Amino acid sequence: MLHDRVLVRTDIPEGERRSSGGIVIPATAAVGRRLNWAEVVAVGQNVRTVEPGDRVLFDPADRAEVEVRGVAYVLMRERDLHAVAAERLQGSEDSTGLYL
Repeated sequence: MLHDRVLVRTDIPEGERRSSGGIVIPATAAVGRRLNWAEVVAVGQNVRTVEPGDRVLFDPADRAEVEVRGVAYVLMRERDLHAVAAERLQGSEDSTGLYL
């Protein structure tokens, strides 16, 4: 990994989804702009705010997909992340483990 790049693995595959009520939403359905969660796999040497194993929130429109050994990953800059969720951030009683 180089510079400020972050390599993540998305949580859900592209395609149809299910609502919380069990309704199938086809991949072709028009949905408003949604952000996705993913797990950080690797980071570049200039990344300061995330570490491998953290979960990050990002805009799927700002991504570059790459396939490594048959597994699809998303490569993005650190500045394109919207939020980070990590166990290491839960230090105090009022901490949620999230930061933006």
